[in-house]
Parts: sequence; structure tokens; C-alpha cells
Amino acid sequence: MLLLLPGLLFILWGEPARCLEENGGFPFDGHIRHFAVAANTVYVATEERLYQLSHDLTLVQSVSQRGILTGSDQTNAHFSRVAETDERNATFGVNILLPFVENDALISCGVIECGYCEVLDLKNISNVLYREHMQVGSPWTSSASIGFLVDVEQKSTETYILAANQQYEPQYEPAKKSCALVREAVNLHNANHHQKGSIFSLSDTFTTTAIKLCKGNAEFVDGFQIKLIIYLFSNLPSSDENNKVRLIWLEGKTNKKETLESLRGAILRVSDGDGGEGSKLLASAVIPGGPPVLWSGVFSVDGGQTNTELVLFDISPDLSGDPDADPDFCSVCPPNTAPTPKTLKPKAVLFRQKYMTSVLAVRQKAWVVFFIGTGDGQLIKLAVDKNYRPTCPRVLYRANDDRRVFPKMLLDQVDLKHVYMPLQSQMKRVPVSDCSTYTNVQDCWSAQDPYCVWCGSHNSCTFEDECRDSDWISIPDDFQAKMVSYRVKDGSGQITLNIQIHLTVGREARSNFSCQFSTSEPCSTKSPPPQFPQCTCILSKSTLPAEGLPVTVRFRLGTTQLREELKLFNCSEISGPPTSVLCRRCIEAGCGWSKSGCSWADGGVEDDNSCQMMESGMNFSKPEISSITPSVVSFYGRNHAVLFGYNLSDVTRVRIKANMDCTPHESPVWNHTGVTLTFHIPSANTKGTVNACVLLPDGSCHGNAKIIYQSSPSCTSIVPGSSWISGKRKITLTGSHLDFVDGVMHNHVQEVRPPRNTSHQNLTYDTPAADEKVSSSTLRLKVANETVNCSIMINYYPNPEFTTFTSTRMGNDVRIALQKKPDKLEMTPAELSVWGVEGRNQYPCIMEAKKNSNETDFFICEIQSSKTTNAEFQQLLIMYGDQTVTLKLESSMQLYLLLFLLLIPFIMFAVFLVYRSQQKKLTAKMNKHMEDLELDIRNDIRQGFVDLQTEKTDLMETVGAIPFLDYKHFASRIFFPESESLMALCIKDIGQDAMKVPLDECCQGLSRLLQDQLFLTSMVHALEEQKSFTLKDKCVLASLMTVALHNNLSYLTEVMEALLKALTQQNSNAQPKLLLRRTESTVEKLLTNWMSICLYGFLRESVGQHLFLMVSALTQQTAKGPVDCVTEKALYTLSEDWLLWQAQDFTSLKLKVLFAVGSGGEVSEPLEVNALSCDSVEQVKEKILSTFKAKFGFPYNTHLRDVRIEYEKNGLFAALEEVDASSEVIGEVTMLNTLEHYKVPDGATIKVLSRKSHPPLCPQGSVKDDENFSGKYFHLIDPDVDEDQRKNPERKKLKLKEVHLTKLLSTKVAVHSFVENLFRSIWGTPHSRAPPAIKYFFDFLDTQADTLKITDPDVLHIWKTNSLPLRFWVNILKNPQFVFDMEKTPQLDSCLTVIAQAFMDSFSLSETQLGKHAPTNKLLYAKDIPKFKQEVKAYYKHIREQSQITPSEFKEFLQEESKKHENEFNEAAALRELYRFIQRYFTEIKEQLDKDGAPTELMEQLHHVKSLFDGLKSCSWN
Repeated sequence: MLLLLPGLLFILWGEPARCLEENGGFPFDGHIRHFAVAANTVYVATEERLYQLSHDLTLVQSVSQRGILTGSDQTNAHFSRVAETDERNATFGVNILLPFVENDALISCGVIECGYCEVLDLKNISNVLYREHMQVGSPWTSSASIGFLVDVEQKSTETYILAANQQYEPQYEPAKKSCALVREAVNLHNANHHQKGSIFSLSDTFTTTAIKLCKGNAEFVDGFQIKLIIYLFSNLPSSDENNKVRLIWLEGKTNKKETLESLRGAILRVSDGDGGEGSKLLASAVIPGGPPVLWSGVFSVDGGQTNTELVLFDISPDLSGDPDADPDFCSVCPPNTAPTPKTLKPKAVLFRQKYMTSVLAVRQKAWVVFFIGTGDGQLIKLAVDKNYRPTCPRVLYRANDDRRVFPKMLLDQVDLKHVYMPLQSQMKRVPVSDCSTYTNVQDCWSAQDPYCVWCGSHNSCTFEDECRDSDWISIPDDFQAKMVSYRVKDGSGQITLNIQIHLTVGREARSNFSCQFSTSEPCSTKSPPPQFPQCTCILSKSTLPAEGLPVTVRFRLGTTQLREELKLFNCSEISGPPTSVLCRRCIEAGCGWSKSGCSWADGGVEDDNSCQMMESGMNFSKPEISSITPSVVSFYGRNHAVLFGYNLSDVTRVRIKANMDCTPHESPVWNHTGVTLTFHIPSANTKGTVNACVLLPDGSCHGNAKIIYQSSPSCTSIVPGSSWISGKRKITLTGSHLDFVDGVMHNHVQEVRPPRNTSHQNLTYDTPAADEKVSSSTLRLKVANETVNCSIMINYYPNPEFTTFTSTRMGNDVRIALQKKPDKLEMTPAELSVWGVEGRNQYPCIMEAKKNSNETDFFICEIQSSKTTNAEFQQLLIMYGDQTVTLKLESSMQLYLLLFLLLIPFIMFAVFLVYRSQQKKLTAKMNKHMEDLELDIRNDIRQGFVDLQTEKTDLMETVGAIPFLDYKHFASRIFFPESESLMALCIKDIGQDAMKVPLDECCQGLSRLLQDQLFLTSMVHALEEQKSFTLKDKCVLASLMTVALHNNLSYLTEVMEALLKALTQQNSNAQPKLLLRRTESTVEKLLTNWMSICLYGFLRESVGQHLFLMVSALTQQTAKGPVDCVTEKALYTLSEDWLLWQAQDFTSLKLKVLFAVGSGGEVSEPLEVNALSCDSVEQVKEKILSTFKAKFGFPYNTHLRDVRIEYEKNGLFAALEEVDASSEVIGEVTMLNTLEHYKVPDGATIKVLSRKSHPPLCPQGSVKDDENFSGKYFHLIDPDVDEDQRKNPERKKLKLKEVHLTKLLSTKVAVHSFVENLFRSIWGTPHSRAPPAIKYFFDFLDTQADTLKITDPDVLHIWKTNSLPLRFWVNILKNPQFVFDMEKTPQLDSCLTVIAQAFMDSFSLSETQLGKHAPTNKLLYAKDIPKFKQEVKAYYKHIREQSQITPSEFKEFLQEESKKHENEFNEAAALRELYRFIQRYFTEIKEQLDKDGAPTELMEQLHHVKSLFDGLKSCSWN
């Protein structure tokens, strides 16, 4: 043995500093072999290193287990560690890792080639206190062996290392013969130097003693010591018998020999059927406390490791029998067969779950909490009460992959609130509970977590030690389904209501216990006083009405208050046919069920389990399940699964329940065919097998099918690793569980690419396209409703470029060599399809190989049995992905190139001569061109200045009758701006306006339900919490509510206020200034609709005329200058983005327009129409029809598409067409014909005809109907082509955008008075009073600010701005077509956007500093905004100081508004659409109503409405 000087340090070859992963795990190099916990330190031995971690898994230090082994045998061997990068010939594999706290030592034993042990400093593992090449424990690096420290009571207590070693057959002995062999099953080794024989020795005072195995092989699973009794657990497999699980007891007394010879044992039998054999022990955990000694084991019951059970045994030692008389183990083995040991049977099977691998048991008060590890990477928590009844299991951690949990888990000894969970090469520190996630008393109790208490003083769910006083409540010592239960008992003329509260409470809470009953008749004075945990109320039997007696019970425990709502019935009056429904109703009423009827609680069964076996009383065909496809899914679930079976027509839902689920999941079904149906498999908290059955309307569930939840998909690599930018390259993805993937996504696009083929490890799909800016993209996997990160990048490169090819005839075949430029795509022949083209025929070319020469790729293919007469093809058709490329052979290319090279010297000489002769001419021409250019720019600037200074406000002040839309069309465009179908559905036809159509029974029921404010607000909150309820759905819901409640605006206002209060409470603590800024909730859209209803009268009477005048002025101003027919840009506009600065010169024309009357050639009186020489034919038609409507007050009787015009020239009329043979063409783009193109002069005569009555010789539809209109045609903006193609010298003039910016200002000057009048009409106050709705709502906002203690005046200003100008007026300003019967052109829209921005800037509190680079739309109104802001502040101040409008006055106003527009909307249609939402989220609405404490009557009303609508089936409802 080698003895080292104390304190000798070896070099610590550490690794870079490492910390916890984000999810609370510590990663290691290599798989974990052993780990141990001592006080505040965790020690982990892996295949490569030994780690010392703090209790929170922060790295303290680590040492390498690799090194150099010298010496020929175990007597002279020496092992020394080396650096990570140095050569090594040995690795120390740890089999035993034992912290010896009393000695401040860490004992580490295992195998290098032979046995090797080290004693390390417990506080510094780099300090080796002692080392020896000695066999302690198993001689193999992988075996079912264990080791732990035991105490033996002698004169003083001695500590030894107990090593229980797996026994192998002789053929499996170590390869190195010089290594000492371990023949014994159990040995006791010394643990320190002062013991006889020194450290690691087997010798004792008397002799060397050990426990041997009588025959076969032993696999040791676990061992521990309680007091002086040592417990050992092992499996005894046999080739001819099933496995046997053995328990050995040893008494640690006197010495090693006496201890080992005190051997007694038992057989652990899991079930009566296996005779004690067949089951296999996988993991073990002793339960703290006792006696008795309770122990739990994870057993495999199928011989493998799939079907596993957690079983509870009482393993209290039986020391009555003879020692050392066991048939399997012996110290002094007798010659005769020993008697069969006693058999222990389980006290309970606690849990069944597949692939359990480890267990840890912790006692918490009267409960035992089990932490269970699984083979697929889960940590499950199971709490068991004193009667061994488990609560609902809970998954504390779930790995995305299938990493197996290590067989041993330990508790953090510092805080006792974390479990160390080893996973292959990673250690997790998982909290034992997440109490803080439960936000109220009921949730805290319902979690059934022994660690959690509700702390009354903190008003939160915490650990008990975090509730510093004793004012807490928690779950009771035994499992209870409800916190409060009650029973009703019959007496002489009276009934006794007994209330039991199931809690464990702290001292402070117990001393302050009280309960109070609230009912229509007070409790009798004879009622006993409350005494925890019971309260009693005695009532007269006559007080129980037939519909039940509501009772409210309020409890007080310390500072915690609880409330329970009950309804008492006369038990003897609950009668009817004995069905499961009646039975459950009886039990829920606190009564008892006796044989076939309901009785008082003291006369029958009080458990509803007896009801489950009874018939429902409904007549349904019993459904059966054949299969479910798919039946194996990831824990994210699967959409659109199909269930096959029989009699499925009446099925309403599929119920999915795991062994772990206390509350099963239920999925709606659709697509019934009787033998199939479709449903979504929901996501799961855990992996494993679940059971599925189908639910009928009576609540019964039938059939049984299995669904297996597995890990989520993961990906490791892709081939190829790149794609061409056009996309659709076939990619193969490698990983695990890829058969669960619904699609692949790239982060540069939102598109989901469906997989072509999938298997467990492979998936193929086609890449999406990308633009040239994208160089790489990250992959994500779409799994059910989740997106899983793939963490794999794919590169994008330009499309492959094929340059040329050669073709060679070989017999009847033609060989093609296709040449491609080198790239990084690594294209394979399989990705390429090639055809030879001759005339109209295509001949497939079969790919053979790919070659590379001189950094050029060649693809070789062959056209077989070609019938072509030519030896060579001149053209190829190439396909890859979804791209098709035509490649033509350039004939005699090399000859032309050679000739060109020879001619270069002559060309250069000729160029030189021409250059010398042309230089002077070019200089003169250039100077002339620059002078002309300067003159043009000067003229443009001068003309802009003249326009600005001479701009007349000659726009029409009178526009005749204003074409207001009626109220219902105005409102419907506000309510449903994106849904014409809903808009049409909710408006009544003109013929319906006069009478009110009565609602059918369904709609009447729903209408009554909507009048309940609790239902309406709960429904809104329930729907908004659903992820599938989109922003569009929220807006539709708000508008449908508005239509349905339009006849009761005062009630609609109350609902809106309630929802707004909830919204302000929600946003007040975060960023109050953002409230009502956008429309992201139902109530915000509801506010928009409400403002529109209440302000319609003000809009029409005060604002409408000014708005129409401004819109008309903008339209007239735009028409004064050119408008490009293709891009819609205009010379006169307020928006720089829509400015037509490229326009050429133009002149104004006055045309005499004649309208054809009849078919005999007669015409009307001439109509004078203003036009421009640059107007297209289509624009001329529009101006003619617009002038006709303005002149006569009604539109022309022919639609624009059916109008054609002719121009009189020399007494004949010639047709004016948008495009004809004379049209100018530049490149491949055609210019639209204009009046200037046809040389139409001022004062010309134009005749208007109808295509229907005067069909043209060559009918021509509008070119705007062409899908590529903007690509094929141009009007005033030239296409981007070469200069030499521009034949018109006028079009070659240089145009500068900045020169024409004055047009923006001249447009602003022309319409400014109209804009000012409009703004002041909006924030004006007729009769010195704001509209009632504005005053009322602003006062409401003031009240909310006071309630929330918001004193910042800026917040109130922003709230009012967000709710009125931003929410209503800007919408009207930008969309005048909501108010008037008109169309909004793109030019008008661009101008309105600028005006609306100026309007909003007038309400802004921020001061914007504008410079020369500021946007022009801001600069246009920069000088006007400060004046407008002062007016806005005065407007807000005036409203604030205005006398309040009383609730009765405002209610009268709302009633008048409702009455004005009574029966204009289709209320029944809106109600039916609303019910679609209720039907889709029926379960969620019910849960929200329960949460909000809805009364039973309301719930019954909801179910009644549902039954009415369900009864419609496929009638008019559909």
C-alpha cells in the first residue's frame, strides 16, 4: 500500500468556469456514474471527471479521472492524473462514492485496470489524503453493485464500508489475471486507518468474514441502515426460474463477523399471482419516520422495464428466526437446504406508470411525498395520505427528449425544498413545489400539496416555514375531494345541517375559528356553537321550499375568510326513476342514496361512486372504439385525429385520461359519420400511455383505446445544408420523433412547409423561397399548436447558373455534358432533370454522373434511342426545384471570339480617330445641353413660385345636396369595416323598416340571457382569454353585441363601463398612458361603436357639411393637375410619397361633350367639361361623367365600363381608345393614349356613346382589367429603359423632385380654409355645450382616474384623446365614404392621411423639433399646430368645467337615440352570430361563470338557450 504525505496536492486540470443552465441544470463531461450529497455539497463522478458543486449546483472545482497507469500488477501499480490534452492510458471508473462527514473525507473507489481507491478532502477534492490500489466493491466498471457506510456498535461505534457486489459466472471475470478477484457477495471494509488492518482492510478481530451467494447471480439494488439494522435489497435472476426479489436484514453489533452472521431475510412479493417471483426491483426508497419501517420500491411487473409499479411495504425486521439460515445467502453456508424465508406482501400499490426508474420518499407532516423519475426524462410528484391514498400526481419536470433518470435521487440538505435529479450527463435541481403559482385559497388547497399552506398574514400560498406566524391553513391529514362538505339529517320536525371543513390549521388560525350562516330563516338557537372543524345549523323542515333553500356559510380562520354557497333540498322529495342523474343529484344535495331512492344523510350511502354503476335513463346506442389514428403523438398533442368505431353518431366528446390525471381532458368532436369522427388530441403534461373513451350526452363514457404520448421532435442535422434562393429544394432532416412534425418553418418567412415523407428519424420537405438579402435561415418545427426550435441553420445561395453544353452521338444515343458555374450548392444529379429539345419535341436525358474539372461542374446524361436525324441538340430544357431553364447552344462561338480578338487593334485605332474628330463637337453639344437643362429647371422653379403666389381659392363653396348615408349604412360600415357579409346580414332591407319582426324562441332566450350583465361580462372575459380568439373575433363580438343591444343603449353603456373598469384596473399598474390607444380588446371596439352611435347626430348636423366641403375641395384641386393613371400619383397633393414630380408639360382644355340620344344619331345639347391634355382616355370618361352628375344632380345612365367616346375631326368622328396601334411603345411597355396623343385641341367636340346601343367595330375591354396592368402600361411616369429608346425629346428632360415640392404647399393653401373650418367644427361646442356623450364619457374617465389615484393630468389628456379624436374622428377623417355615398380614390386617401396626422398632432402633448430633414407632411402644418393645440386645450377645459349631465338626462338621451333607429338592424341575425361564439367556447364560458360565482338560475338559463339552439339541428340555423 502507498502512503502519501497529508496535504500533498495533485495538479487540478480544470475546465472553463461553468454555471447553471437557464432551466436549472448543470451539464457534465460524460455520463454520470455516481453522485452523493453531504451537508451543503454535491459530489458527482462521471466517466471523465469528478465534480464538487455547491448545493445550488454552482461549480466549486473538478478534477480529471484520466491519467497514466504504470506498474505490471496491483502491488506496484501507480496512477497519476494528466492534463486534458496530454496522452493517457487509463481512466478511473468510480463504483463507490461515499462522503464520510465525521472524518471530513470523501471515499472514492472503483476500477482502473484493477481495484483503486482514494480518500479525498471533503471540502477540497483536489487534495488527495490517501490512495491505494485495492479492490473495494465490484471489479467491473458496470455492474449491479452498491456500497454505503454502516455503523457497528462495539465498545465505541465503528464505521465500515459495506460493499455488496454483483456475482458473475467465471467466464466474465476480469481480463487481467493479476487483479484480485471478488468472490463474496457482501463485504465489510475498514473506513479509516485506526481500525485493525488499516483502511480498506477486510480483516476483523477474529477472522475475515463475508456473505456469499449460495448459487447463481445477485443484482444489488439498494441498501441503508436504520438505527443498528442494515437493509439490503437485491434481485436473484435465474435461467430456469423467474426473478426473485430478496430483502436481507443484518444487525450491526459487536464486530464484522457477528454483523455478517446475523443474516436473516424475506422475499418481497408484489402480487399473489407471481408466487413471489417474476417481478423485478428497479429502485428503492425508505420512508422517513417510524416504526414501522415503511419502504417503497419501483417494481417491473413484466420482466422488462416497461410496466412498472410503485409499491409500499412494511419491512420492519423480523429477528425471531435463526440467523444465517437463508437458502440464497449465507455467511457460514450449511450443508443442508435452508428453510424458505418469510414472504412480505405490499401494504398498497401506490402508483402505476410506465418506465419508472427511480424514487425518493420524503415525509411532510402526516403525508409522504414521492418523487419518481422515469426512463423518458420526467420527474413526477405523488403525495400519499396516512391511509395510503394518493392525490393527483404532478409533473415537476419534463425533458424534451428521452433521457433516462438515474436510479438514485437525493434531497437538497440545505433547504429541503429541492430534489437532485440526474439525467445521463446533466444534473437538475428541481423545486419540490411551486406554491407561489396558486393565487387564492381555493387553488392553494386544491393543489393537494403537503408543502403548501395559505398564509393569511401574507395573503399568499407559501411554504409553511415562510409564514412566520402560525396564521396558516393547509390540507388535512387525509385526502378529501372538497374543502367543505355537508350532510343534511332528519329529525323530529327539523333538519340538521352539519358542515365539515377539511383543513389543517396553525395555532393562530385555530384560535380564531368562526362560521356564520346566511339564509332566509335564521338557524335555531338550539344550534351548537362552531367548533373546529365543524359547524351546525338546525332549521325547521317547513323552511325547505321545493326549489331548494339557498344557504351561504362564511368561515373565518385567523385572518383568512372562506365562503361556501349551498342549496338545501328536502331529501325525501328528490324522487323519480332510479337513474345515475337522480342519484348524483341526491348525493350533491347532502342526502343519502338508499337502494333505489333518495333519503336523509343518516339513512343511505353518501358516496357518489355508487351512482356511476347506474343507468342514465337516456336511450343511446352504446358506442365502440376500434382504433385512433394517429395513436402515438408528442406531448404537444395532435390536431385532426380520426377515431374509428361503431355507433358514434351520438358522441359529443372524447375523454382522455391518464393514470396520473385527476381531471381528464375532453375534446369536442366533429365530422360524425357513425363509424368515424374527428377530434384534437390535446397536449399533455406528461409522457406515457393514456386511455380514451367517447362521451354520450348523459355523461357516460364508452369504449377504450390507447394513446401514447412521447417526447417532442428534435433535429440533429440536415442534408443538403443549403438551398437555392428560388426554393423547393428537397431537404432531409435527421433527428428523433420527426413523425410527429406537421410542418417545417424558416424564420425568414411565416409559411409552413408540409413534410413529404416522415419517419421516426427522418423527414423530407421542400424549402421555401427567399430573396437575395437572405443568406441563412433557422429551422423551426410545427408540432400541433406549438413551434419547436430546431437550432439548425440552412444557407441560401443564388440559383445555379448553367453556361453551355455539348452533345455527342454515340450509336443511337446522344450523350449530353452540361456545364455549370461553380457554387456552394453541392447539387447532385438526382436534383436535376434535363430534356433535349428539337423543334416541338422533347427527349428525356437520363442522368448518369457529376464530374468536376477546373473548378467547373459537369453533369453527364444520355438521351437513349434518339430518333432525331441531327447528331447534336441545339437546345436543352433544365428543371430543378420549381425552376425551368432553357439553355441554347451558341454556335461558332469560339470562331467569333477569335475574329473579335484580331479586330481589336483596328477597332482601337478607329476609335481614336473618331474620338479626336468628335471631341470638339461633343463638348459644344454638352454645353448646349447643360444650358437647356439649367433653363428647364429655372422655368420649373419659377412656375412653382408663380403657382404658389397666384393660387386662388376658386374651389366651389357650394356643392348642392350632400349625399349623406342613412344611419344604418353609416353604422354598419363602422361596425363591420372588414366584413361585407356581416354588414349585409345585420341591416334590414328597406321593406322591413316599417315593422318589427318578432324574434323566435331561441333568439328570445339568448336576448334575455344577454340582458344579464354578469353573463355578458363573464362571456367577454372568457372568450378573450382563449388564444384562438383573434383580434378580428373581438371586433366582430363587440359589433354583434352593439347590434343585439341597440334597442337598449343605456344597458349597453352599463356593460361598456363595467368592461372599461376592468380594463383600466388591468392597465393602471403597468403603463396607464397606453390605455385605449389601440383596439386590442372587445371593449375598445365597443367604445368605437358607442361613440359612433352617440355622435351621429352631431356629425350630421355640425361636422358633415364641413367634411364634405373639404373632401370636394381636395378632389377639385387634384383634378387641376395631372394624375398618373397607372401609379395614381398626382401633381397637386399633400403627400410627398404621392407627388407626381415626373410630370411633363400640360395644358388645360375645355371640351364640348355631346351625348348620343336613341339609336338614330341624335345628340344632346353640348356640355362643357374641363380636361387636361395629358389625361388618358379613361380619365376623360371619368371627368365627363363626374361633370354630368354635378351639373344635373344624378348620374349618367351608362356605367363607365360601357361608355365609349369619339372625337370629331374634319366632320368625322374617330374613336378614342386607351391603347391602339398608334400607341407609343418604349421597350416592352406601352403608353396609354392621351388627348395630346390624339392631338385633341381646346374647344374640341367629343361624343359619348354606349357600347350596348352603339357597339364598336373592335370591342375593347378596359386595360385595367389586365392582371399585369402596372407592368405592361405606363402613363405619365416613364418606364426604366435605356435613353436611346426615348424617341420623344420632351420625355428626356431632367426632372427633380425637390423642385415640385411647392405643389404640396400650393395644395395646402388652396384647401386650408376648409381644413380649419372642419377642425373647429369638431372641437366646437354649439350652444356652449359639448355633445352629451362626450361630456358623459370624459367625466367617466375623470372618475376612473380618481379611483386609481392617478394625479398626472397628462394621463387624463391622453385617455380622452385616445377615446375620442383618435378612436372616432380620425376614423371619420380618413374614411369619408363611411359618411357619404362616394368613392375614395388613392389620391384623396393620401391627402386625408396628411390632414388626419395634423389633426392628431393638435392633440399631442409632446413638442416636436422639426429640421430640414423632417417629413414634409409634418412641415406642411408645422406653423398651424401650436394654434390648434391651444384651441384643443381650451376645448378640453371647457368640457371639464361644463356642468355635469345627470344619469337620468343621459339615460333619456340614450333612449331617444335607440328610438330614432328602432328596427333598422336585424337583431335576430346578430343573436345567431353571437351564439356561434357561445357554442364554440361553451365550456370556457361555463368555467368563467363558475369562477365569477354565477347563480344557478343563470347557469340553467344558459343551458336552456343551448338546448333551444341545439334543437334547431339542420333547419334555418345553418
